[in-house]
Amino acid sequence: MSHLSCGIVGLPNVGKSTLFNALTRKAIPSENYPFCTIDPNIGVVMLSDPRLETLAKQSKSKKIVPAAVSFVDIAGLVKGASQGEGLGNQFLSHIRECDAIVQVVRCFEDSEITHVAGHINPLDDIEVITLELILADLQMAENALSKLERQAKGNKELVPTVAFLKKSIEHLNQNLTMRSLSLREEEEEISRNYNFLTKKKVLYACNVGETDLPSLDNALVQVVREYAAKEGSCVVPVCAKIEEELSRLEPEDAKEFLKSLGLEESGLDRLVREAFTLLHLLTYITTGEIETRAWTISKGTTASVAAGKIHSDLEKGFIRAEVVSYEDMIAYSGRARAREAGKARSEGRDYIVQDGDVILFFHH
Repeated sequence: MSHLSCGIVGLPNVGKSTLFNALTRKAIPSENYPFCTIDPNIGVVMLSDPRLETLAKQSKSKKIVPAAVSFVDIAGLVKGASQGEGLGNQFLSHIRECDAIVQVVRCFEDSEITHVAGHINPLDDIEVITLELILADLQMAENALSKLERQAKGNKELVPTVAFLKKSIEHLNQNLTMRSLSLREEEEEISRNYNFLTKKKVLYACNVGETDLPSLDNALVQVVREYAAKEGSCVVPVCAKIEEELSRLEPEDAKEFLKSLGLEESGLDRLVREAFTLLHLLTYITTGEIETRAWTISKGTTASVAAGKIHSDLEKGFIRAEVVSYEDMIAYSGRARAREAGKARSEGRDYIVQDGDVILFFHH
């Protein structure tokens, strides 16, 4: 996977399509009725990173390639989606492919916009969707178990997997998520073979009204924060309506508009950054005349594996990595002077890459 992907879920009319339009500057109809988003639309959003522009100027790069996050808009889930209510099941399969789930929750009152339950209660919304995901996981685990139980009779190696599935089913049957199930190391290994929806990390995007600017806070957001803190999830308050307006402006005008609202940066930039933090990702940089590019890796990745992100040959033929921190690249006006000043480190294949490392790889 070249970049991180997040599935956006939410009940109908919580502002999900509005937010998605802003994310991707793609206009899909966000009419005020359920099921207006039928196909999973995919939009790719760049992670804003001023370091790249600075390095590109220094290297006279022809182009800049920032790190990206793709957002997959999953059609309005409703109660009963896992049983095929609404357009349920096919959408749930789209979420299984994603690294994380962004759940859009409506945290403002508006008499103009109907709510599927007739009233605004973000925790109810979260629970409806969570239950749908739990039911989908339960169905998957039960199907897997019925196949394996037959095979396990003649194959002792499958016994731990059968035990793991039974444990998972028992847990899910209590309407609990897989995130909240404590697993031993070997069970954790087995669980990687099953793409449980409720094991994925969740980011709650609280959609607030324009009256909540610039604090982006209100009593409903606080309720979601408390809920998220208990399960170790993140909360990013956004005003989808403002984000959509911002997405139509040129970058300079957008900055001015944000300033006039008393905001430092757009909600989308915060959303993308939080997704990186939530999934323990970081970026290292390569720079030269052709391009300056950010590469997305997990925290704790070694230099040789990081090289493989660029090309598998680099990992296979890895000799060493010459690493200069971003700060030193700026302080010494580039790699050559940083090297003269003794600021370019020669690292072996097991070096743990840090965020903002500017790396030159040497290989056979």
